[in-house]
Amino acid sequence: MSGVLHREFVYIWYYFTIQLRQIFPYWVLGMVIGSLVSVFAKEHIHHMFRSLGERRLGVLGMIAASALGIASPLCMYGTIPIAASFSKNGIRDDWLAAFMMSSILLNPQLIVYSAALGTTALMIRILSSFVCGIMAGLFVRIFYRGKGFFNFRGFEEPKSRDTDPNILLRFLKNLGRNIKATGMYFLTGIVLSALFRRYVPAETMTALFGGNEAFGVLMAATVGVPLYACGGGTIPLLQAWLADGMSMGSAAAFMVTGPATKITNLGAVKIVLGMRCFLLYLAFTLMYAFMSGILINILV
Repeated sequence: MSGVLHREFVYIWYYFTIQLRQIFPYWVLGMVIGSLVSVFAKEHIHHMFRSLGERRLGVLGMIAASALGIASPLCMYGTIPIAASFSKNGIRDDWLAAFMMSSILLNPQLIVYSAALGTTALMIRILSSFVCGIMAGLFVRIFYRGKGFFNFRGFEEPKSRDTDPNILLRFLKNLGRNIKATGMYFLTGIVLSALFRRYVPAETMTALFGGNEAFGVLMAATVGVPLYACGGGTIPLLQAWLADGMSMGSAAAFMVTGPATKITNLGAVKIVLGMRCFLLYLAFTLMYAFMSGILINILV
């Protein structure tokens, strides 16, 4: 029995080390870039979004808002108080919807992590998140014009934690918080991907998530709801699944429903939407993930 256990440990360790070597540099680079953006560019990005309220951009404002949402390094609990201050400064709800939706799905740190999946998957993730933000803004513009979609009462803009007068220490403290927040999820993701590689046949992954079938996209969108915990932690899983036959459309669907329905993000979104709009948010997310996954499978 001990010999069998030892052999299984060796197999899992082999897959673990392969995944670690492949993804670790992206994780480190992602944390460094994420901290640099957070410390040195966050205020500028948010100032650019506030300045949109002074311009008559119409629908074009949603495009800019979605792009700035991706550029923002904040998590959803950090984004909502900022969005509340944007709302007080006159930013429209459709622009806020675009900003918050794309911010949920992607940030500079996760962009670097996702580079480990290859250029095609990276470009699809960026474009899908960008378009999703615009579509969310259009939804609010069409169906909630003049009604008010968000409720930001009681939210105040948070104080920045990056206040150390020494620039290097300010950056290192932010980087330390980044490592603490993502490190365990990153290692857990690699362990899970090693277990998948060892015990789940590639044919099973292909049957579930492969090909151009709508079923595979639907399965990936559904799996993303309970499985997603941290962006960095799911990159090893996605890398293993793509290698085992997961279609690009299924991966795209997972990359939308995962962060959009992550339990901490859901809790934050529920606070500012109320039950009815919260359910609309869930329906929109699942529908967009499914439809975009089908389209990507057709085109890629």
